[in-house]
Amino acid sequence: MDFFNSALGKNITFVRPAYFIISGLSGIPNIKYYYVFLFFVYIVSVLGNTIVMAVICLDHNLRTPKYIAVFNLAFVDLFGNSALVPKLLDIFLFNHRYIPYNDCLAFLFFCFTCLSMQALNLVALSYDRLIAIIFPLHYQVKMTHRFMFSLIASFWVFVIIAVLIAVGLITRLSFCESVVINSYFCDHGQIYRLACNDHYPNYVLSCLYPVLIFWLPLLFILLSYLYIGCTLAKVATVQQGLKAFKTCIGHLSLVAIYFIPLLITFTLMENIHPNARIINLSLTSVFPPMLNPIIYVLQTQEIKESIKKLFKIRVQSKITTTM
Repeated sequence: MDFFNSALGKNITFVRPAYFIISGLSGIPNIKYYYVFLFFVYIVSVLGNTIVMAVICLDHNLRTPKYIAVFNLAFVDLFGNSALVPKLLDIFLFNHRYIPYNDCLAFLFFCFTCLSMQALNLVALSYDRLIAIIFPLHYQVKMTHRFMFSLIASFWVFVIIAVLIAVGLITRLSFCESVVINSYFCDHGQIYRLACNDHYPNYVLSCLYPVLIFWLPLLFILLSYLYIGCTLAKVATVQQGLKAFKTCIGHLSLVAIYFIPLLITFTLMENIHPNARIINLSLTSVFPPMLNPIIYVLQTQEIKESIKKLFKIRVQSKITTTM
């Protein structure tokens, strides 16, 4: 293999295919019912996240650092599902599995960027809850609009640079044999394994990226809530502790929805059928963006009150116009 790679490097700069073939969901029985479900999930996701973003924009009382992070999460969810689901339906439902090389890299970039930002956005919300509960008197000083904007912006910059590096490493690969990607989208791991030249840098990145985007955020979130629990146990009564934790229910629900399916998949990776693993990962990609706005609307009193207020104003304006 080393001899082949060296010979390839001397004689051929890059062997880039005209297209890749996405084959992840093909051959699964009754898969068309799953596409109908994905379409339903996408519609609910678009409506829910659009409503959350609109409510935060229209209600001045919600323009707080916490809701800057909530708005960003809704935007990422909307953008991520819009980048993934329509293309996924086009590929498998309408049998357009041949995706041009450059389009595949763009597909990879947008999907990885949004999936990564979901995890880091949960870190921002976790930090907000940590400061609000542990340092309530200093919350206004520590958690400012400028700080939250800077934190979210730094996450965006970090993720974009990391994903651009992944895309750049793909462009140095040569594909001499198969161009069939056994996934539901242009997955970095599935692509670099098809290469016929040295892909060790891609392998290193594929090991490092989950640590930075998955394990470290999850560790920070768990440690922050452990610290919150220990602090409340020392200084608060049971009733006060439960009241404080009620403000975290929405965020904890989002964390569970995002991380638990991934933990199950990664833990049982070798024992799960490839088709089941692909469907589980695809659900992990599209399901949280649908549930996030529903959870925040149902669990967050401020958003519920804001929706009621905006709806009441809308009804009153219509009545006034008709009169």
